[in-house]
Amino acid sequence: MRTDTVRFRHNQAILVAAVIAFIGALPLASAGWYFVPVLLVPLAIGVWAWRAGTEADARELRLRALAGQRRVAWDRVVELGADARGRAVARLDDGELLVLPGVRGSELPRLVAATGQTLPGRAT
Repeated sequence: MRTDTVRFRHNQAILVAAVIAFIGALPLASAGWYFVPVLLVPLAIGVWAWRAGTEADARELRLRALAGQRRVAWDRVVELGADARGRAVARLDDGELLVLPGVRGSELPRLVAATGQTLPGRAT
């Protein structure tokens, strides 16, 4: 990751809760082999909390999920905004709406700053 990249992640309390849930599920999993899959739920949540988020730099957005990532060039983004739940969304040139993982609507100025642009009406 370059130094001019801005990273947005979900609250790390989710990761702590996943670790606690994993430890709490260990006694159940040790009761029988058929309970071992119970450990997969907090493990998957922990990996998602550690990995999922949005990274932005002057060239592109990178949206990361539990498995995989999507790269979107800034020239494909026609609009940034917030949805009714306060999450940041990007509208692409083909009309597709992307929810930006880990980015709240209030953090849009910081996201735009990663592009090297400024918002209208804001001093640099």
